[in-house]
Amino acid sequence: MVLSGMMIRLRLSGHFAKCFRPLLYPLYRLNDRCLYGIVVGFFCGFPMGAGTAAQLYREKQIAKDEAELLLAFCNNIGPVFFTGFVLPFLPSKIPVRFYLLGMYGIPLLYGLFLRRLYYGARIAYGRLPAPAPQKPPSFAKALDLSVAAGLQSITKLGGYMVFFNLLNILPQYLLGLFPPAFLPLRVPLCLLLEITGGIAAAGKAHPLLILSMLQFGGCSCIAQTYAMIAETDLPILPYLLHKLCQSALAALYYRILFALCL
Repeated sequence: MVLSGMMIRLRLSGHFAKCFRPLLYPLYRLNDRCLYGIVVGFFCGFPMGAGTAAQLYREKQIAKDEAELLLAFCNNIGPVFFTGFVLPFLPSKIPVRFYLLGMYGIPLLYGLFLRRLYYGARIAYGRLPAPAPQKPPSFAKALDLSVAAGLQSITKLGGYMVFFNLLNILPQYLLGLFPPAFLPLRVPLCLLLEITGGIAAAGKAHPLLILSMLQFGGCSCIAQTYAMIAETDLPILPYLLHKLCQSALAALYYRILFALCL
């Protein structure tokens, strides 16, 4: 968060993204600052995608339409979390590349669909919002602002994770008040509240449910995303709808994959 914040404040994000321009620009036709948002969102993981899009927009380096597009598909579970924590809960008979294809290929294709069909006429390459970006701050000032913003964000994210993990206690106790037929709802409710605790509760018995819910991220991820964009006028409702669409696509993809491989 600190390093990314400094790169954006010092107007270096576009220069960094030029390394990925030969691969990404022919597909998405976005300026280098938007390409930076794509790279950070997919490699650094949730909620850096939302935070990067919001910061680029606040710094007036991208337009609102561009920020909304990035928010729609670049805020995903990170590859380190997926391979280190999620993968051990999934069937080992299926090659890892097929899991990765579903986890990150679906959002990439979804973003490409949005860019070409919905935002095609609304986003022009190289367009900047008015007024023009201000002069970058000094290195010391950028470092100070980035450290302060990073600590604030980490504190918020940790607080949301603790809060929603505590809420995971509720399904275990409340469902005990109902007939046993309601007990299978415990795992979906845990995944819906907080994805990390929900995965631990699901274990290896519900891999398809885990993979489907990863795209959505749970209520904790939604709350953290809202915290990232709260100081902007970026709407949260379209983000929710996009995440639900991607979850549905992931459920369909992994159901077909499991039927073919297991």
